[in-house]
Amino acid sequence: MERHCPEFGHKIDGPLVLAPTPHRDERGSFSRLSCPEEFSAFDLDFTPVQMSLSRNHAIHTLRGMHDQAGDWAEGKIVRAVRGAIYDVAVDLRSNSPTYCQWCATLLSADNMHAFYIPRGFSHGFLTLEADSDVLYQIDRMFVPGHGRGFRWNDPAFGIDWPHEPQVIGERDATYADFKADSS
Repeated sequence: MERHCPEFGHKIDGPLVLAPTPHRDERGSFSRLSCPEEFSAFDLDFTPVQMSLSRNHAIHTLRGMHDQAGDWAEGKIVRAVRGAIYDVAVDLRSNSPTYCQWCATLLSADNMHAFYIPRGFSHGFLTLEADSDVLYQIDRMFVPGHGRGFRWNDPAFGIDWPHEPQVIGERDATYADFKADSS
């Protein structure tokens, strides 16, 4: 496994793109996608305890921006297991020099990359292909009542999305503007 910085947006300490090293032969390939020893070599303290799948039927479906606040914050590894997405993380760590800045990467079933998003970041994505499935590995159990969100086009972040969303849930479309004291 190799690690890279996200390709788009700002240079932010924490988020990483994880690229598996496939072993190929006449049958195809085999890749290790999650390994505590390899995570440790990258200074990632990440042990998944929950997995979730987001199934998205239409191209340019947007989900986000979401996170769990305070003591309920979640770290996650996000991967497109079918189709492709533009995956975004926003730094909401109030003591960070990159507070309110964003970074993004392209994840696809073809490139097999994953995006590690540490605790303290908001997350969202835009599908780049129809029928895109997104797999999340999460480092703590979800606790209802502590989720929050911010509009995908909130000027506080200035995220450069590659396309205008065509499908977006009502909750995601109507989040209030971000307020610095809400993190």
